[in-house]
Amino acid sequence: MKIGFIGTGVMGASIIKNLFKKQYEVNVYNRTKSRTDELVELGATWYDTPKKLTEASDVIFTMVGFPQDVEEVYYGEEGIYEAQVKGKTLVDLTTSTPTLAVKIAETAKEKGAEALDAPVSGGDLGAKNGTLTIMVGGEEETYQKVRPIFESFGKTFMLHGPAGKGQHTKMANQIMIAGTMTGLTEMLVYAQAADLDLPKVIETLGGGSASNWSMLNYGPRILKEDYTAGFFVKHFIKDLKIALDEAEKLAIQLPATDLAKTLYSRLAENGYENDGTQALIKLWWDQEKKPQKN
Repeated sequence: MKIGFIGTGVMGASIIKNLFKKQYEVNVYNRTKSRTDELVELGATWYDTPKKLTEASDVIFTMVGFPQDVEEVYYGEEGIYEAQVKGKTLVDLTTSTPTLAVKIAETAKEKGAEALDAPVSGGDLGAKNGTLTIMVGGEEETYQKVRPIFESFGKTFMLHGPAGKGQHTKMANQIMIAGTMTGLTEMLVYAQAADLDLPKVIETLGGGSASNWSMLNYGPRILKEDYTAGFFVKHFIKDLKIALDEAEKLAIQLPATDLAKTLYSRLAENGYENDGTQALIKLWWDQEKKPQKN
């Protein structure tokens, strides 16, 4: 089986390295070719268009930035659907819209292919360690076919229903993360103002009911002033916008999520859109008021 992988950013490159560990043959495409150089050295084969990659692959994974990028990769000139896809399986790992996921699946069916929407959670560390959570929408038979590949880079994976349900599940995930990230930020702001030892606070809270993934993974990064992106601010804003758009379609209100989007949008406007989501603390801590260190 030959796997095609479109999108070799922070997450994609780590996923591909885990595929290599399971001895899969991998074909790669990325808009910026240089970002595939290491992967080619490790054994991947470069193709210069999504169409050519698709023609040379059996299962094609896509992991790009925004829904418009997904649309372009699948439907654009030299895109996936410009190739003969009959009998192939298409898996979109991008966090995108449920509507687009349904469209991709319908097109795949018309062309004799199969498709899954399978957005992931777990950040750069999850991708590197092969412990991602994978939320899948699509047909059961297709899911079972791809499941052994998911096992190469995921720890938790589940089919949540037909096309689009994987994306809806990812929106639920992002809504939860919005709450933990704003909670983490305000906790640190409060603890700093109260003149507490921040590493001790994180350690203590990590042992109780306040413990959560964001605090345990991003808290230490904040204290080290490490704002490199495991997940970009600009991508989180995109996700929160999708969640709020879907909430409107469902006739529900998500005020806390709306506030999180406002805060992250302000952070991006301040020039930090390419930082990691932990950079939210910068709205409170400027260069003159850095966190205390032991």
